[in-house]
Amino acid sequence: MPANQKYLSSKGQRALKITAALIGGYLVSGSFHLMLSSFKSAHEVIILTSSFTFFIVWGGLMILTFLARNGWKIWGLYLVLTLIFSLIIYILK
Repeated sequence: MPANQKYLSSKGQRALKITAALIGGYLVSGSFHLMLSSFKSAHEVIILTSSFTFFIVWGGLMILTFLARNGWKIWGLYLVLTLIFSLIIYILK
C-alpha cells in the first residue's frame, strides 16, 4: 500500500532538508564547538571532548531538520545560528 501523498514533501523540500541536515548541521556544530573552544579557560578540555560531542550534536541537528516542515526555515535557522556563533568567536578573539 503506497504512502499517503499528504505526508510526503515535494522534491525541492526534500533536497533542502537533506542539504540542511548535512551541510547546515555541520556548520552549526562546527561553529558551536569553535565558539566553546574560544573561551580561554576551557580551551584544552573542549578540544578533546569536541571530537566526540561534535558528531552527537550533528546527528541531533540532522534529526531536527527532518522533523521540520519547511526546508527554507531550517536553513535560515542554521545560517543564523552559525552567524551568531561566528560573531561570538570574532568578539572573543
